[in-house]
Amino acid sequence: MCDDDIHQGLTPDVAVTRRTLGVSAAAAAALAAASAHAAAVEVAEKDVAVKTPDGTCDAVLFTPAGKGPYPGVLIWTDILGLRPVFREMGKRLASSGYVVLTPNPFYRSAKAPVVDAGFNFSDPAQRKKVFDMRGAMTWDGIDKDIVAYTGYLQAAPKVNRKVKLGVQGYCMGGPLMMRTAATAADRIGAGASFHGGTLVTKDANSPHLWVPKMKGQFYIAEADNDDKSNPEAKTIVQSAFEAAHVPARLEVYAGAMHGWCVPGSQVYNAPAAEKAWGELLALYGKALA
Repeated sequence: MCDDDIHQGLTPDVAVTRRTLGVSAAAAAALAAASAHAAAVEVAEKDVAVKTPDGTCDAVLFTPAGKGPYPGVLIWTDILGLRPVFREMGKRLASSGYVVLTPNPFYRSAKAPVVDAGFNFSDPAQRKKVFDMRGAMTWDGIDKDIVAYTGYLQAAPKVNRKVKLGVQGYCMGGPLMMRTAATAADRIGAGASFHGGTLVTKDANSPHLWVPKMKGQFYIAEADNDDKSNPEAKTIVQSAFEAAHVPARLEVYAGAMHGWCVPGSQVYNAPAAEKAWGELLALYGKALA
């Protein structure tokens, strides 16, 4: 599992195009195919404001065309927050028949996007900027956000209120997915973490300790270098799910580096990202039916 020092290749990915930094020819081809599919299924994209006890969160809501109803899904972004690439990912998921809410996790600090094309993760000052915004997200505040986001999503137009919600997270969003599944257990039917950051810690808020509160089904996808930095973590996480009798599958993606799922990162791995996307859809198709 990754720690805060592993963020290889994260870039602000201003847009998902062939010109995006670090996107190979294979990645561009995969993105083109995904974009073509999304374009074939009409999806409404709407900027929304979600009221929380701590203020107003700017977010984006994606709704498929058609009568519905559709299952709802909450997306937690990586450490660089809500930006064009996560809008593309939300739209793509919605094109598969889900109402998708992607909030700006840093709304207490700034409106999205919180980074621009000049962002450089290797610059200590710029790196400090995003980690300070993450530091402003206390667990108490996050729990209130979870209730607000899941409540908003359940009440959104075309959401099927007869089935539970899905939740997925990337990098820092991995632990936030776990927290959501524990805090809003009665609302969450499935969750997925992709190159999730620090799912095992030594303190009382270690994400693996939240597993007994969870319900539903889960998929944990780990990067190769994250696993190598802490090979015991995957066993601890898997054991936590097994002990709590919560269905989960943990998979290490050989050769895929931390950040591999997010188009535009310098380590974006198109084949591995597409495999992860397929696993996500399979999970939701089974658990949120």
